[in-house]
Amino acid sequence: MTAALEIVGRLIAAIEAGDLEGVRACYSPDVTVWANFDQRNRDLESSMRVLSWLVENTRTRRYEVLRRIEIEGGVLQQHVLHGTAATTGKDYAMPACLVITIDGDVISHVDEYLDPAVMQPAFTAD
Repeated sequence: MTAALEIVGRLIAAIEAGDLEGVRACYSPDVTVWANFDQRNRDLESSMRVLSWLVENTRTRRYEVLRRIEIEGGVLQQHVLHGTAATTGKDYAMPACLVITIDGDVISHVDEYLDPAVMQPAFTAD
C-alpha cells in the first residue's frame, strides 16, 4: 500500500471510530475541504466542526469503500457512508466521492461530492 492510500485509510478509520484527533492528524493545518452541495471551501476548524457534528449525532459510521485508487497528487475514493442517527435510531446510506490531495504525509485538500439531503430522513422523527 502506498503512503497516500495509507493516509486516506487512517482518515476513514478515524472517522468511523469517532477519533477526531486522529482525523486532525491526517490533515495539514492549512487543509481546505470543498463540497459540491454548497461550493464552499472550509478550513481545518470548519471541517472539524462538520465531522464533530457527524460523530456526536450518529451512533455508528461505516464506510463501504467501492473504490480507492491513487491518482496524480493524491487519492480518489468512491464510497457509501452508512450510519445510524443517534436521536432516531434510523439508518442512512449516503453515496459520495472524494478527490483527496496529499502533500507529503498529510491531506492538503479534499473535494467532496455528495448529497447531504440523503441523510435527512434518518434524523427526522416519525
